[in-house]
Amino acid sequence: MAEEEAVSPSQESYLASFAYEIFTSPLNLFLLGVCAVLIYKILRPSDGSGAASGPREPPIPKLKRQDMTLEQLKQYDGTGEHSRVCVGVNGKIFDVTRGKKFYGPGGPYAAFAGRDATRALATFSVNDVKEDYDDLSDLSSMQMDSVREWEMQFTEKYEYIGKLLKPGEQPTEYSDEEDAKDTKAKKDE
Repeated sequence: MAEEEAVSPSQESYLASFAYEIFTSPLNLFLLGVCAVLIYKILRPSDGSGAASGPREPPIPKLKRQDMTLEQLKQYDGTGEHSRVCVGVNGKIFDVTRGKKFYGPGGPYAAFAGRDATRALATFSVNDVKEDYDDLSDLSSMQMDSVREWEMQFTEKYEYIGKLLKPGEQPTEYSDEEDAKDTKAKKDE
């Protein structure tokens, strides 16, 4: 029985030549490292504890459905209560707090936080954010198509809060039932 478990000389030489091929070629070593990292990422437990990235922030309460003026939107620049970040896109306001690393203070798109980012998204210029209401009438049809695409992406990824009000426009009164209906619809998706 001990003879059956022993490795034959041909198997030994095969394993030795295989190991030699792997460990003597820089390309094979690199590929082996990539495979090891990928296997680790696939097999590691994803318990959501966030232990590797430090302590998790407590979840912030959902922002109530509301329309806002530009002045009201400015308070959601990531520095206020709960560090909430909201962005205006094509007349709509989105809570982008989940993407705080991008839109919050110090992020690459921090210029959008608490502001109407429509023109900047249309022109692909982070610095093209207006302080006052922007009617966008001077944008080309291609830029407006781009704006609509960005609006769709924000709608799919982030929570819709309400309309960005034009000067003199009155806000819509949203009921708690509408908020509950939206929450249920999100869960069903």
